[in-house]
Amino acid sequence: MAPKVLVSDKLSPTAVQIFRDRGIDVDFEPDLGKDKDRLLAVIDQYDGLAIRSATKVTEKILNAATKLKVVGRAGIGVDNVDRNAASKNGVIVMNTPFGNMITTAEHAIAMMFAVSRQIPEASASTHAGKWEKSRFMGVELTGKTLGVIGAGNIGGIVCDRARGLKMKVLAYDPYLSEEKAERMGVEKVTLEALLERSDFITLHVPLTDQTRNILSRENLGKTKEGVRIINCARGGLVDEDALADLLKSGHVAGAAFDVFAEEPATSNPLFNLPNVVCTPHLGAATTEAQENVALQIAEQMSDYLLTGAVSNALNMPSVTTEEAKVMGPWLKLSGHLGGFIGQMTDEPVKAINILYDGSVSDMNLEALNCAVIAGIMKRSNPDVNLVSAPFIAKERGIQISTTNQDKSGAFDGYIKVTVVTEARERSIAGTVFSDGKPRFIQIKGINIDAEIGAHMLYTTNKDVPGVIGTLGQIMGSNGVNIANFTLGRAQEGGEAIALLYADHPLQQKVLDDLAATGVFQQIKPLEFDVN
Repeated sequence: MAPKVLVSDKLSPTAVQIFRDRGIDVDFEPDLGKDKDRLLAVIDQYDGLAIRSATKVTEKILNAATKLKVVGRAGIGVDNVDRNAASKNGVIVMNTPFGNMITTAEHAIAMMFAVSRQIPEASASTHAGKWEKSRFMGVELTGKTLGVIGAGNIGGIVCDRARGLKMKVLAYDPYLSEEKAERMGVEKVTLEALLERSDFITLHVPLTDQTRNILSRENLGKTKEGVRIINCARGGLVDEDALADLLKSGHVAGAAFDVFAEEPATSNPLFNLPNVVCTPHLGAATTEAQENVALQIAEQMSDYLLTGAVSNALNMPSVTTEEAKVMGPWLKLSGHLGGFIGQMTDEPVKAINILYDGSVSDMNLEALNCAVIAGIMKRSNPDVNLVSAPFIAKERGIQISTTNQDKSGAFDGYIKVTVVTEARERSIAGTVFSDGKPRFIQIKGINIDAEIGAHMLYTTNKDVPGVIGTLGQIMGSNGVNIANFTLGRAQEGGEAIALLYADHPLQQKVLDDLAATGVFQQIKPLEFDVN
């Protein structure tokens, strides 16, 4: 059955057609996002939900969305999606961070021009029949110093455009290296230096605990007299009350805001102050940007639902289409390794240690980690997946560690998973052969070569004669057909293990009969999804 997607906000018809052209069943209801009750009633029908900003994807909606795999936001901001609830429910949240970069950067530059030349007020005055030429004395941008807080995707474009205007550009960004700053032609500075030296300050950072109120009353007080502040990023980055006071005092010469702490902003401390330019969150509001983000989210969601490729996810590592093709067998192996340990472990897990050796160490390890963790946790939570597993593991205080190393053995690459509990450590290793089939290659330090079957039995015993016969006799007496059989031992007379493959799940009587022999230390039925 084809995946089914609901588009609940206004999205380009071309984007809707992309879903259909790629074989996805899509319902286009652009006003449904405003009707919370109806959305709640129908959301359980869909594998994907494509939105803009009108639809509020709450915890209640996500809990009702039993089939939902992905929420795609056509745009950058996902404030209207409960990401924690999405992660708990195993739903990927995607956005399109690059579709409106140029548009938002251009709006910031436009706002800088508008506030430097008082264009909105001059326009209103002229429309009113006044000719107040002497009232609107502006300043040039050429030769001025622009302080850019956040020199990432959008901030980087602003830096480039500002340099084209012959401005001197200072950048404050903890993630910006000196080498990258040099290539960009900007000076990397501390926030304090930026505040003290800038004639204009523009913000291009997300709203996080670290950036909230970054231009506080205290920091605004450190700015150069006559500074002009531009914010086209997120409301909440600037103390609006403090800025209003400094505008009234004349310390700040002007401000241009496209975003506000509370939106829709029907009232604000900055409204109706002289030389304050305000727009209603128009940063991404161009025909080109709206089309771009709509097309991108349709492609991204289609890729995920049809191939497993993950792009621009906010709660899961990205996996490109090319990676998905190469990594597919390794992702399956990771899940099976985790599944083996999860089914073998009855006590609470304290730590999960994952070793990547050889060729696999160059792959997307974050995604492989998610598959391992999901495999381990499926026993206690059958609905867990690659998205929800790391979130649940973190909630439970499980420590995750990863090691990667160059090829160290006979295999081109392998993965070894070790789980630590209060009572013991348990480990298993596996690889993918050239036939693309995952295999277990080591359990408890004992080397084996075992394919993964849907219905398996794992036993441990002392390496003595007659054990195989006992296994065979009990299976036969219970009508169990043995499809395959794999053995391994530490040394002669030492610990031995067996993996038996059955055509159907093993009944409890089989396990009871095996236990009654007194031959086996461990008897564990195992189930794997091998499709």
